[in-house]
Amino acid sequence: MVEKSITIQNKSGLHARPAALLVQEAGKHPCNIWVRKGDKEVDAKSILGIMSLAVACGDTITVKTDGQGEAEALAAIVQLIESGLGEA
Repeated sequence: MVEKSITIQNKSGLHARPAALLVQEAGKHPCNIWVRKGDKEVDAKSILGIMSLAVACGDTITVKTDGQGEAEALAAIVQLIESGLGEA
């Protein structure tokens, strides 16, 4: 299991479009992937779960992966988030 904390830089946070991109990327990987904000942790492959976190600009989330290809999945998701989720 590996994890990394990331601060969201998108001005509008993880609204529908960037959340969908995150879910699509998570779906490409066979391992389990979770996103945590505060005390709430959700499946990163669930658009409703990601949206329920209500992640705003400046919020810090933790991405956690476990299973086959966990390091590659974490690196891909971190890179997507750091690149601005298609909005930078």
